[in-house]
Amino acid sequence: MQRRGAGLGWPRQQQQQPPPLAVGPRAAAMVPSGGVPQGLGGRSACALLLLCYLNVVPSLGRQTSLTTSVIPKAEQSVAYKDFIYFTVFEGNVRNVSEVSVEYLCSQPCVVNLEAVVSSEFRSSIPVYKKRWKNEKHLHTSRTQIVHVKFPSIMVYRDDYFIRHSISVSAVIVRAWITHKYSGRDWNVKWEENLLHAVAKNYTLLQTIPPFERPFKDHQVCLEWNMGYIWNLRANRIPQCPLENDVVALLGFPYASSGENTGIVKKFPRFRNRELEATRRQRMDYPVFTVSLWLYLLHYCKANLCGILYFVDSNEMYGTPSVFLTEEGYLHIQMHLVKGEDLAVKTKFIIPLKEWFRLDISFNGGQIFNPLLEKQLAEQIKLYYERCAEVQEIVSVYASAAKHGGERQEACHLHNSYLDLQRRYGRPSMCRAFPWEKELKDKHPSLFQALLEMDLLTVPRNQNESVSEIGGKIFEKAVKRLSSIDGLHQISSIVPFLTDSSCCGYHKASYYLAVFYETGLNVPRDQLQGMLYSLVGGQGSERLSSMNLGYKHYQGIDNYPLDWELSYAYYSNIATKTPLDQHTLQGDQAYVETIRLKDDEILKVQTKEDGDVFMWLKHEATRGNAAAQQRLAQMLFWGQQGVAKNPEAAIEWYAKGALETEDPALIYDYAIVLFKGQGVKKNRRLALELMKKAASKGLHQAVNGLGWYYHKFKKNYAKAAKYWLKAEEMGNPDASYNLGVLHLDGIFPGVPGRNQTLAGEYFHKAAQGGHMEGTLWCSLYYITGNLETFPRDPEKAVVWAKHVAEKNGYLGHVIRKGLNAYLEGSWHEALLYYVLAAETGIEVSQTNLAHICEERPDLARRYLGVNCVWRYYNFSVFQIDAPSFAYLKMGDLYYYGHQNQSQDLELSVQMYAQAALDGDSQGFFNLALLIEEGTIIPHHILDFLEIDSTLHSNNISILQELYERCWSHSNEESFSPCSLAWLYLHLRLLWGAILHSALIYFLGTFLLSILIAWTVQYFQSVSASDPPPRPSQASPDTATSTASPAVTPAADASDQDQPTVTNNPEPRG
Repeated sequence: MQRRGAGLGWPRQQQQQPPPLAVGPRAAAMVPSGGVPQGLGGRSACALLLLCYLNVVPSLGRQTSLTTSVIPKAEQSVAYKDFIYFTVFEGNVRNVSEVSVEYLCSQPCVVNLEAVVSSEFRSSIPVYKKRWKNEKHLHTSRTQIVHVKFPSIMVYRDDYFIRHSISVSAVIVRAWITHKYSGRDWNVKWEENLLHAVAKNYTLLQTIPPFERPFKDHQVCLEWNMGYIWNLRANRIPQCPLENDVVALLGFPYASSGENTGIVKKFPRFRNRELEATRRQRMDYPVFTVSLWLYLLHYCKANLCGILYFVDSNEMYGTPSVFLTEEGYLHIQMHLVKGEDLAVKTKFIIPLKEWFRLDISFNGGQIFNPLLEKQLAEQIKLYYERCAEVQEIVSVYASAAKHGGERQEACHLHNSYLDLQRRYGRPSMCRAFPWEKELKDKHPSLFQALLEMDLLTVPRNQNESVSEIGGKIFEKAVKRLSSIDGLHQISSIVPFLTDSSCCGYHKASYYLAVFYETGLNVPRDQLQGMLYSLVGGQGSERLSSMNLGYKHYQGIDNYPLDWELSYAYYSNIATKTPLDQHTLQGDQAYVETIRLKDDEILKVQTKEDGDVFMWLKHEATRGNAAAQQRLAQMLFWGQQGVAKNPEAAIEWYAKGALETEDPALIYDYAIVLFKGQGVKKNRRLALELMKKAASKGLHQAVNGLGWYYHKFKKNYAKAAKYWLKAEEMGNPDASYNLGVLHLDGIFPGVPGRNQTLAGEYFHKAAQGGHMEGTLWCSLYYITGNLETFPRDPEKAVVWAKHVAEKNGYLGHVIRKGLNAYLEGSWHEALLYYVLAAETGIEVSQTNLAHICEERPDLARRYLGVNCVWRYYNFSVFQIDAPSFAYLKMGDLYYYGHQNQSQDLELSVQMYAQAALDGDSQGFFNLALLIEEGTIIPHHILDFLEIDSTLHSNNISILQELYERCWSHSNEESFSPCSLAWLYLHLRLLWGAILHSALIYFLGTFLLSILIAWTVQYFQSVSASDPPPRPSQASPDTATSTASPAVTPAADASDQDQPTVTNNPEPRG
């Protein structure tokens, strides 16, 4: 038995001397009557769930024993003080621990006893509570025996019934006294009751580690097999899986363009609860080290440029936030626990054009972070070192050309002869350079391009001269690619494209990346392809960024699979796409889904002098509203092969809006007037037209009225009214605008921001094809900060990719390839479709594969990759890939292609996917594979929703496939599917006839008649002939007479054999 007194850490008032009748160590726990303790002490820092099924209901008087008075009645008039003291008979935690509580009450009181435990995951958890009253025995020391029962999970080891015992760090048993008539209710909470204690005490119990505890006798017998299995596992000590506290942010270089996009990473939680609890405790006091490899081209052009942010779920910046300043210093910002922000600036300057490692430590340790992709990093460094020389040469040339042009203008300002010479003569060129022969030999293509350049076209602005000269070098090089044998010129123009790339014109960088990655008339070099793709992405070249995003999205061409990195590239271009469409500048065209296999769509492609365009123009002139609208759209967006001409489009919009009553034309012209696109702004006329179109029930016009009141009148109530009406009519723009109101917290009648409701409206707008709504959804998916948008990086990439692929600069490349194909210029068509296909857009990939099928000689000669295999294979991994691409890949897997061997399993998967898309050829090919003996796996049948229990044999599956093939066939008359279905049923009918009982009976009957006739014939022959003499007998007679009887029997047996036919092979 161990006696416990006041322990460590329990706050109490200053000890006073006990009354005279108190004896022994009880005085240490006595406090004056009516005293109030100062507090309850601090809680442990742990913060995870410990127990979920504990008995916390206090027992009232159960398991008690009678108490006896120890004070004489004659001395009860003495002023007694309340005290409480208890003794634990066992010093450690047991299932039932016996506690002796001795106390004295000066007035009616309530005695409270509680057991509290703490672990690594949670602190101060009550596991036992008990209270009882004392109203009669006052001024008398009494003793109460209490049996404290602890949960089995903290007393016993794990067994078959106790699966998860817990490790307890501290167990406190505490008791206190409160006076009953102090204005408090009996059912007051324990915490409030403890605050009004007049006397209290506590003790600590020793805990036992989980693997030193005894097993519990459950009084239950297990089955022998369960008991045997448990005995095999009983003495095994579980080990937590190894979890590294080092998180890899990047495994491949990221080309940052310095714009408002970047990589979004979310640190995973620890699976181990102790590690996760420690991590959560350190949120306010972080201890970590960040290590980054950087290669900076220039310092920040704005005030601060972000390198690393930590953003919490409330979209607030945490610790750390690392910025780069204009001077090259690091600006590090931290958020303190007190709510204040602290910022520091380094004393050192970050180096430029040199790889360096930046380590930022907050009391953390060192990190092993070697430079990955060393070869690529070295190539990047060599590229920018060479480009520094090129830029210096071009800059000096531009300066010399500028001064030479100024001297000519100053000397011959009004010389008419020189004006005519400049207009009609050969361009003036610079014949001398101030550079040494060694430098000229090092950059021959650059000096050749500068010699051939017109001095009058050199830009006068020194800052823009290098990039513009690079653009002129690029245009000259591309002009050579447009010739009849343009692909043959690639190897000779690569040096010019390299110089153009060094000048900062990064369309050339993308061309070089594609040439090296595909081996387009140059030796295939994936390292150089990566280099120029990264250079183009850093220069914000749209096609380069899309190429990088696509390669990381699929994890192909030695690019690692990284959806966060892919999102960083795609989101950059997706953000620019709506802006590009509204600028109406640059080489842009509307991205159209035009497949080279679709002859009907190809027939309607036209130009300004084409039949389709001329017919539309004729009808529009006559006042046909539909023709006017279509003609205006073609000219405004550059659709259907027509060059972009916004001025001409606006004329047709105005003509249709003012002469006809077509609401769509009225709305389009109103938008043009509002925004001033190609015409002077006229807000008054635009509003009249918008109201007129809205009165005709056009939902776009109703949304436009809401936009007017939001943008120009700031009347959010009226704007919301129109947007709600348009949203009910199915307008996606209205859904997006309502989301913006909720996001900004200005929706009428709704206080504050509501991101959840805004996200719902953005999602509805995205489903209707709204670009900005789709961008918001992709952002929510990559961050995962909304419950309705759980973090899904892959889905974020898909949504951002969908918007990026509508970019007008990509549409311009696709249109050039289509025009070249229609004109029969195979070299140019192959070039531009390769450029478009490498960005990851599916329609260009299938079109390129189609061109390679039409001209295999061209593909084999100029491409270093298997064109048909590569791009059909790329296309089938896209979302909404066409069914014919699956059929083509199924054929390639079935027959084998070049280095690819036959793979029937993958062939079945491709045909099944085509069938699921509703292509009858997919069902037909699957049926042919079954007839050849191929077994279709059950998961493929489930994929096609064919119940394997109803169709248990191949004949039944064949019938189902041929019936579906027939139902999905577009041909009204007999089709291959219907003929195959009919042939199958004829075979089944013939087989049933051959194996029927009637045929067996008839065959037996005819055979009997034939045998009887044969016997009778031989008997008649033998009776008519004279008896043979023995000397003339010959064995040939028996042979000749027996032969007729054998032939019919053999014919009959052959007739019973089933017919074997040759089955056709599957085709695409």
